[in-house]
Amino acid sequence: MDAGDNNSYDDINVTPMVDLYLVLLLIFIIMTTAGVQGVKVDLPKGSKAPAVGGPKGKSITVNNEGKVFLDTVPVTLPELESKLSEHKSKFPEFPVVVRGDRATQYQLVMDVLDVLGRLDVKQIGLATVGPK
Repeated sequence: MDAGDNNSYDDINVTPMVDLYLVLLLIFIIMTTAGVQGVKVDLPKGSKAPAVGGPKGKSITVNNEGKVFLDTVPVTLPELESKLSEHKSKFPEFPVVVRGDRATQYQLVMDVLDVLGRLDVKQIGLATVGPK
């Protein structure tokens, strides 16, 4: 026997272990994103071209005092329905963003969404703030 045959291996090959960790990480990412559920909404699509004379989106805000605002104008629910109906006659497909204060009664936000459903508004977005 040669003297070189008795050498022990001092290095550990970590490549298979790294491959295993990457596969486990990939499986973990896929499973956690598949488990996230939420409310499906059809959000408006943006484009890179500026919107000149195109349909104007509306913003509905419900504050913590129970007041509803269309853009920045305070309205009641019947006024909201009539103004949105008037806007829908000009622009059949327009986006709406609903913003509700976290202290708002849930029923009032649902009433606003009910008005949007009766008017058959399809592009509704719910504004939220991401976690800190």
